Amino acid sequence: MAVVAVWKCDRDGAMFDNKKDAEEHDKMLELAANITTLIERSIEGIDEQVSEEIGLLLAKRRDSLAKACKGKPEVLLEEEVNSEESSDETVTPFAANQ
Repeated sequence: MAVVAVWKCDRDGAMFDNKKDAEEHDKMLELAANITTLIERSIEGIDEQVSEEIGLLLAKRRDSLAKACKGKPEVLLEEEVNSEESSDETVTPFAANQ
């Protein structure tokens, strides 16, 4: 029987095969939570589910947003297709050994 090290994110239960990816995912989720809180404090009456989705979207696209804020707004639209295709590429599915 082999022993396989995995890292589990406390926030959403996602499993990773290396610590670096797990920590990056956790930081992304923390950013999403903070963005969600900002949205809910700033926009009265916004639906909680909608604000969470927006927060997660913005956190996942933080690099594109940074580029857009630095004068390249077209980056947001160019990467729309790419982000949908690779949205969970760092998440390693965990399958129990049978």
